[in-house]
Amino acid sequence: METNPGDALGRRTAPALEALRGDEVFTGVSGPANPVTVLDFWQYAMPDLRTNTTRGLLAEFLVHRALGAPVRNAEWESFDILTGDGLRVEVKASAYVQAWDQRGPSAIRFARLRGRTWTASGSVAVRPTFNADVYVFALHTAADHAVYDPLDVSQWSFYVVPAPHIAALAQDSVGLATLNGLVGTPVPFEALAARVRSADPRRAGELDEAAPESVPAARVGAKVPGEKA
Repeated sequence: METNPGDALGRRTAPALEALRGDEVFTGVSGPANPVTVLDFWQYAMPDLRTNTTRGLLAEFLVHRALGAPVRNAEWESFDILTGDGLRVEVKASAYVQAWDQRGPSAIRFARLRGRTWTASGSVAVRPTFNADVYVFALHTAADHAVYDPLDVSQWSFYVVPAPHIAALAQDSVGLATLNGLVGTPVPFEALAARVRSADPRRAGELDEAAPESVPAARVGAKVPGEKA
């Protein structure tokens, strides 16, 4: 029986998989007349784009699309998005309206700015660190359930901050007042890519310019599995 190839340390290589389409059928769940598909699972797993976990993924998806990143990062990476030229981007999401009943809009605060990293050899960083070049704080601005539309990108605003400015705060969360002090007015979706590029600290010499061969090295430090960033 064939097994995944491993290295000298006994680590098995995860095979590359094609992206699912949604029409793939589960085997053994039901008969041919009533197939259960991957789309059925998606509808079960994330039927509401307002929930905290799914909204975070949605914000990451929007930033990924805006930047034209070539591939989706693995969930255990130490940052959320890697652009074609090696820019590491971390995305944080928040909203005034939640998926539950509320007395009023939620206070906006973006947490988990730092994260512990691990490597494929299994070593884990002792201390959490700032692991991106640019932070994007995505805020869904709808203030009432009646107007909340997760599919309308005009309801999102994006605060874009170079990582050195975030690291200088030396804290694990940040609120809107601090973000307004750092960058002023947020940008809409259509201006997001340009703002991220202008915030790239490598352009100002604050970080070493990423050479093509250095891009894979950015993937060495990854989020500890099970630790949400």
